[in-house]
Order: sequence, then C-alpha cells, then structure tokens
Amino acid sequence: METGSLPVQAGTARPLYRVGHGETVTAWLVSDLIKADFPGIAAPAEDRVRYRFINGFVDVGDLPCRKAFWATMVGRRIFPERDWPVGHINLPGTNRRVEFTHFWHVPTHVRRWLSGCFVSPAPRRVTFRLSTCGGVRIWVNGEEQVRFEPFQRNRVSVTEVTLSLQAGDNEILLHSEDLAERDTVWFFELELLDDEPLTVVLPVAIDQQEADRLEALVRDLRPERDVFVCSPLVLIFDRPADRDLPVSVEIVSHGHDRAMLARESLILKAGETRLSVPHQALPDGYHGVKVKVGEGEASARRSMDAAFMGGLAARPAAALLEDRKAEALRFSARHGAPRIGRLLAMAASGQIQPQAFSDIMEATLASIDRRDDCSDFIMVPLLWLVMAHPEAIEPPMLARIRHSVLNYRYWVDEPGNDAMWFWSENHVLCFHTSQLLAGLWLPEAIFTASGRTGAEQAALATARLGLWFDAVEPHGLAEWNSAAYYPIDFIGLLALEHWAGQAISARARHLLDLIFEMVALHTLGGVPAGSQGRAYDKELRAGPLTELAPFAWVAFGQGWLNGGVASLPMFAAGRYCPPERLMALADLKPGRAIEARYTQGLEAAHLVLFKNDGAQLSTVVDHKTGKPGHQQHVLDIRLEGHPMARLWVNHPGEDDPWGSQRPSYWAGNGILPRVAQHCDLALFIADVGQARLPWTHAYAGRDGMDEIVLDGRWLFNRSGRGFCALFATNVLEAVENGATAGREFRSPGPVCGWAAVVGSGDEAAFRHFISRVQATETRFEPEAKRLTLIPPGREPVSLAYDGTFLIGGVPQPFSHTQPEPQLTYDSDLGGFAIPPFYA
Repeated sequence: METGSLPVQAGTARPLYRVGHGETVTAWLVSDLIKADFPGIAAPAEDRVRYRFINGFVDVGDLPCRKAFWATMVGRRIFPERDWPVGHINLPGTNRRVEFTHFWHVPTHVRRWLSGCFVSPAPRRVTFRLSTCGGVRIWVNGEEQVRFEPFQRNRVSVTEVTLSLQAGDNEILLHSEDLAERDTVWFFELELLDDEPLTVVLPVAIDQQEADRLEALVRDLRPERDVFVCSPLVLIFDRPADRDLPVSVEIVSHGHDRAMLARESLILKAGETRLSVPHQALPDGYHGVKVKVGEGEASARRSMDAAFMGGLAARPAAALLEDRKAEALRFSARHGAPRIGRLLAMAASGQIQPQAFSDIMEATLASIDRRDDCSDFIMVPLLWLVMAHPEAIEPPMLARIRHSVLNYRYWVDEPGNDAMWFWSENHVLCFHTSQLLAGLWLPEAIFTASGRTGAEQAALATARLGLWFDAVEPHGLAEWNSAAYYPIDFIGLLALEHWAGQAISARARHLLDLIFEMVALHTLGGVPAGSQGRAYDKELRAGPLTELAPFAWVAFGQGWLNGGVASLPMFAAGRYCPPERLMALADLKPGRAIEARYTQGLEAAHLVLFKNDGAQLSTVVDHKTGKPGHQQHVLDIRLEGHPMARLWVNHPGEDDPWGSQRPSYWAGNGILPRVAQHCDLALFIADVGQARLPWTHAYAGRDGMDEIVLDGRWLFNRSGRGFCALFATNVLEAVENGATAGREFRSPGPVCGWAAVVGSGDEAAFRHFISRVQATETRFEPEAKRLTLIPPGREPVSLAYDGTFLIGGVPQPFSHTQPEPQLTYDSDLGGFAIPPFYA
C-alpha cells in the first residue's frame, strides 16, 4: 500500500496515514502469536483424489479438526482483550495484506489481537471489502461491529463490512484467528471502498519522521548479493539513516526445524546505507533472514532470504558412480541436515557420531509420534535404516522405533485427528511405501490404527502402490521437473526399487529412469533448472542449494553436494544406477544442441527444452492459459557460467517480493500466460485481465552475469559461454530501488508479449548474437493478442493468445504427448526441417 502522511497538530507525536479508495489498512499494533493444539476427534478421512493427481489446490474434504473447529469456534463469545503485550508493529509497506502465513505440522488454533485508531472529523460510516483466510472480528470503541468467520482452509473469503465511526479518535480492536493445518495461508485484508480517504493513526509513541523512516527502511531492504560466498551477509538500505538505529538480525534455516543459525545485534550508523552482519560460518543453504529495525514499540520488521555458499566452484567428482555414491554418503554423514537421512548415511558409511545420532533419532520419533505433517517423508528412511542396519541401533532405541512404527497412521481409512496430507502424488507414494516397508519389517505384529497385521499392511500397500503406478505411468508427474519434489518422489521410489517385490521394484526402476532422464536434460553446469510444476523462490533463486542438485553430482559427476538428506543417502546407499546414456545429456559437448519435447501429468503439461553447451531454455506450453496460477514455473533460462545465472518471466501472484503466497511474487503466476517454443526461441503472451497487478516482469540473477545490457525493449545477458535475450512489447524498465533493485525488469500493462532467445559461444559470438537479435523485426497486435518475430534471413514466427503457433505461416501443433522425452532436434544428427533461429 502506498500511503501519504497527513499534517499533525503541534505537540503531537503520533504518525497519521491517509488510506485512499482501493488501498488497505495495514498500520496496526500486533500481539504475539497465541496458539493451542486443536486436534478434534479421531476419525477416518475421505479420499476424494482417488489417484487423480493435479497441480494446485485440491478439495479433499474437511478433516476432523476442521469439523470440530466449526462446531465450537464459530459464533462463540469473545471478550475483547486490551492488555496484551505488543509483539510487533505492522507498518504500511509492500504487502496489502496483514499476513501471518506459516506452516504448522499438527492442527493448531492460532490467533492474534491487533489495535489501531481511525480518525474522522465527523461521524461517518466507512465501507470496506474484508478478505480473509481465517476469521475476523472488529470492535469499534468497545462495540463489536464485524463478525466474519468463514474459516475455509486456505481459501479466500470476501465480504463487505461497514464501520460506524464517531467524530475524533476511534479505537479499533481486531481479532484474527484460524485453524492451522500444515501450510496455512492466514491473513486479512481491509480495503477501503469509499471515495473519501480515511485517516489512520498508529497508536505508538513515535513521531511522524520516525514512522516514515522505519517504513522506508524495512520496505526497501535487501541483501547485497544473490549469494554470499565465504563472506558475511550484507544488507542494503535505499535511504541512509539520519541517526544511529539499532538493528537485530536472525538467520534461520529453511528446514522443518527452522533452526537458528545466527543472531546479531548491530547499529546502522547515521548516513549509512550498507550494514555488514558479522556471523559465524553458515552451512551452505538458502536461509531465512529476519530483520528488526528500531527498538521496543518503535521498531519495524522485515523477512527475506539469502543464499550462502562456501565456494562457487563445482565439486570434483570421481569417474565411477560407486565412488561418487560413497563420497556422498561420507559428506551427508558429516554435513547433512539434522534429519533421519543423515543417520542412514552415518550407518551406511560407518561414520556414526553417537550424540548427533541420538538427537536426530529422538526428534524423528517425536515427529512420527505426533503424526506431524510430512512425517511420512521421514518414516521411509527410518524403516530403511532399521531394516538395513539394525546393528547401528541400541536395543532400547530399537524398541522405541518399533512402538512408533506400530502406532503410526498409514492411510486415510485409519482413524486420526492429525493434519497429515494424504492427497498429493508425492505424499501418496510415501505413505504407501511406509506401509509396505513397515509391514515387511514387522509382518506378525498388530498395527494399532488399522488393527491389521504387518503382513496384511504390506499386502494392502502393494495393491495401493499398483494403483499409484497405474495413475502415474501413462501420464507422468503433475509436479514436473520440480527441484523441491523430485527428491521427495525419490524417497518412495528408491525405497521401492530396493525393498519391494520384483513387480513393484521394476515399476519403480522404470520411473526412476524417466525422472533421471528429465533431470539430465534440464541440468546445465551441474545445476538442475527448467520449467517446473511446483516451484518455490528457494529452488529458483539458488539452484545449487536445492536437494535435487546433489543428485546431479552423484548421477552425472558434475555439480555440488549440500546438506540435503531427504533422499540422497538412499540413492547413495542403494543399488539403483541411472542409465549411463544420460551422462551425455547432462553435459553436452561443445557445439552440440538438442531440443526435447514430452508431456507430464494428468492435465497434460506440454514441455519443451532447448539446450546447448552454454544455455538452456525451458517452457511449459498451452498450460491453463488465462487461468489463475499456483506454483507453475512456465519459462526458465539457465546460463552455464555461474550457478546463480538464472532468468525467468512471470506475472506476480502477490505484492511482496519476499512473500510466501502461492503463487508468490517470483514463483508461479497470478494469471498463467500463453507460451510456445521452437528450439532457441520462446514466445510468451500475458493477459492478466483485471488482476490487481497489471504488469509482468523478468528476474535476472545479477551475481551470475558477466554482462547485462538493457537496450530499449531488449535485455541481453551473458554468463560464461551462455547468453540470452529477453524482449517485451510494452518496454522494459529496470527496477533500480527497493527489494528487487538490479534484478527485476518490469513491463507495464495487462496485455504484453515477451520473447526469449538463447545462444552460446565466446564474447565475439555474443556480440554477433546481439546484432542478429537487434535486427529482428517485432510486431505485436494488442487487439488480436498476437506476437510476431521475423529473425534476420528467416521466416516469421508468431503466436496468438488463442494458441495458434505459426512458423512461416505453417501451424506448429504440439504432438509429442507421451511422458518419455523425445529428442526432436539434435545437431549431431543433422537436426530437422526448422533449425534454431539464432544459432
């Protein structure tokens, strides 16, 4: 929200803000989080998915906790509380919402109190649009005037509300609450519908200048670099501080435990815009950074992320796969994240650290016993560990593991009151694999949730796994190319390949071969990249730090190892070996170029990849065009010269560049575009309609670029031997201030065409590439929403928003509808009728 401050009366020290029509009230004092477990009564759940996996929100019915919440919380009497301690101040900034989105592993009742003050020169009735995930009550001067309690899980509910204000100050007390079930979108948005502005007071003892200073400082704050290599975090403020300000910084991991990695208290000196944060050496990773500027109530907060690496050079790799596996086990045993996979690496490599082993096992069993969401991801490697290395576990601990395994809930037909997610393709696989392995380990024991013997559990799991493979094999995976979820798929598939009977093992091996082929195709310079069915900022902005990156190092001998141990130790300790032919796809020899096409998922995501030795361009075409997006990453460019050399184009799904919505500012699309690709050229047409953010933009990982050239509507980037060009029909504007300065290139307008081109070679080849691209004739017809490019000496290529894709006037339908990738162009084999445009 952009706000303009109002004059204040002499002698006053309170900040006033004017909120205009269409803007939201985001100036509040906020209490600390109030939370309590809320499990409801154990009961079986529904299986509405029935092995039909799609991308995005799935209505799976209401869990017992949600039913109990509606029965007991809606309409209850709430006494307004005024004596709560202030947790933080929410100041106007980039987020229109007042947001508390987070992840809770068990059903939890979460709530917060907020207070503010509205000023009116005369009595008036003010109309707002109230949007929320959760429930909201509002008191004005002690009188409850709003009660809106839809409590729909992660679905936005909207209503119009009217507040009656008296002349002068009006005390506003707001109560926001929800039932948290795993990933919980929890927010409210109070948007003014009146034409007459509203004056809002932040009731805290700071003056106007102090409020403005804190607002500006936290809104525009950013890390200095995309990745900090053997160096401390540096924060950049767009505006200099006009006096010394206290700043506290916390760096936390993105793991399930959100471990505190560093905490520092510093001073931002007057006149300074750069703050270096001295801290101990951090593990490689894309970590959360929490910043507080000011002290006491006169403070403001900002959360962001930053990447940290001990070195940029790719890790040397042995020639033999078995040697790379052994080294990965040793590395994971020493440096793995504190999760059960690290214990498997310890046992398999013979490098057990007793205290770490005990601590991680305790945390693992506690998570399983609580039936935390995602505990199915750790149950599988736990069972692998006890089945393969029982000698590594003391008898008392082995007895505890047995108790936890027998008392777990393995599927929706077994009663429970947890928030475990049983419905996405990766969770279904891991639950069925857990049930199979548990039954194989304890065939004669009785499992308490189901009342079945282990042998019965194993037989049922085998049948269910057959249904899972029946669903996935004909179509592929809904979460295609996902650097976040391929490692989760590997949890189940590697365990099945190793431990299951012959039929299931063979099916797992076939799917592993397919996934590794897709990973090989989309790996450049050791970094898996490309369009993705589900993406997060941390996977897009820090490729070598994803859990998928070490798989590329082990499988193909190029890249990095890191602390990810969700499934890597299973790959390293197991017998599965990817096909040797994939090595040539992961690391193309100089001069070779390929194009691959294939289809993934029940909803038929049509995927195109073009790759040479220096660059790759990857898209999903004809995918839900014009519909609201989720986490689909539709156009991606990767250049080989630096692990962070990454670019993409999207329509932002939220206001805050550091937000966590799905879609977010960078990951996913608010409205999905029309995309088409042939070899080295992709066309992209966005029509975001009435979306509140009427523009599209490009991200460029600046640290990874040797050159960035913005020339009119063309943006050129070079990294090592790879280079690319991006074109926008509505001009390109470099964002030079704020959280995305130097990395965002914005094209205004709700209807816009984009083009992306890639190439490879030395610096002279890059200059020639620029000249050829600049000589391209471009046409955009906004009414028809048709983009046409005519490369020098080539036939026109055009894309219309209705999906018509023409080269030289000839339609180019997408016809490769099988999940197995096909090389539709290979320079080694002479290519085909229409070669790359800019080679």
